[in-house]
Amino acid sequence: MPRKTPLLRAVLLSIACILAGRPGARLAKLLGVRVGKDTLLNLLRAVPDPPEEPVRVLGVDDFALRKGDSYATVLMDLEARRPVEVLAGREAEPLATWLARHPEVEIICRDRAGAYAEGARTGAPQALQVADGWHLWRNLAEAVEKTVGSHHSCIRSAFATTTVTEPDPADRAKPLDPPDGTRDCFGRPRRLVARTEERYAAVQERLAEGKSLGAIGRELRLDHSTVRRFARATNIDELLVKAINRQSILDEYKPYLYQRWNEGCHDMPQLHREVQALGFPGDIQTVRRYLRPSKENGLPVAPRPAPRPRRVVRWIMTDPNRHSSSDAQDLKEIRTACAHLDATARHVRDFAAMLHDRRGDLLTDWMNRVLGDDLPALHSLITGLRRDQDAVIAGLSSPWSSGQVEGHVTRIKLLKRKGYGRASLALLRRRILLAT
Repeated sequence: MPRKTPLLRAVLLSIACILAGRPGARLAKLLGVRVGKDTLLNLLRAVPDPPEEPVRVLGVDDFALRKGDSYATVLMDLEARRPVEVLAGREAEPLATWLARHPEVEIICRDRAGAYAEGARTGAPQALQVADGWHLWRNLAEAVEKTVGSHHSCIRSAFATTTVTEPDPADRAKPLDPPDGTRDCFGRPRRLVARTEERYAAVQERLAEGKSLGAIGRELRLDHSTVRRFARATNIDELLVKAINRQSILDEYKPYLYQRWNEGCHDMPQLHREVQALGFPGDIQTVRRYLRPSKENGLPVAPRPAPRPRRVVRWIMTDPNRHSSSDAQDLKEIRTACAHLDATARHVRDFAAMLHDRRGDLLTDWMNRVLGDDLPALHSLITGLRRDQDAVIAGLSSPWSSGQVEGHVTRIKLLKRKGYGRASLALLRRRILLAT
């Protein structure tokens, strides 16, 4: 290997740390230094690990080496704000082994993963485990989303209109029902909705007969994940909510089409030009297919569109003081129309107050109140919280969180994009430990 001055060696090491092999060699070439990728990687390998220092507060999180295939675990000293180790995999044993060599650890911040909880219990029984507040809030949001999906029919009922355009005398024998999501605006059943209802009935019938999910999937020729989703659904509304609320590029322009049609404009090219001027990106055939049945049935008054489930979840999970006046009014109508969603919103506000005020001592009372309402998705959340109750109470009471670790995981993802995506775990570990 050619000799290098200390300055050149430092420059090449900096390039290797940031860009790894091939990208680093390309940058060095632009700087007038001819160097191979292997030379850069060897420089990186030759750097000794930073000296180990005592860690009192440890942050733990996983990141993907190859998404869906292989993962690793990063450990951070939250007080020194630096990574201290990278472990292969995200199982309990590597974490427990590392913790056994570091009995000075007093606090462990982690997500809700059971493997990390077990590893912390085994390797550091003396340490206080803290469930990260952001992950707790995310778990609550997932339960709220399931609850909104189960009760979205109440939301559609609250936003539905029963007023329709007066039909022509020749069409008075054919009354038009307002669209409710399961049928289109002309009363035609939606194929996706009908298929979902048939599959749900078939799966539930075979479950009642005692058949396994695998046998049901083979009989109905459905993927195992699809059968599992239909089996776990508490009711058909939970499955229909996605089918009913599937978006179309024409959705936001339908009120305008209703208005223009009822004003007497039935010229398809003209209507297409008008919605194009409003920003519609589709072609005339999309407008034509939507309006074609109106020549026979007439067009009902534009319904007041029900908000999508994700939007309702966002309203429930957002601080009421940050709602716009229209969002606050819509949420109020939803809570008035559905007692279950009203109770859900009330429980979310109470949990937010616990999290904000660090009142983990109120968790038990909050869980008992939730169990007093008919909210299956939140009951499942409570079951999970009770398995990890001490860590959850600590997470709601402690100022420590995994925010630093999440930020460093984001930096690791950037590293992988810059050339470490195909590098060995040893090289990636070395780069992460040299980050500071």
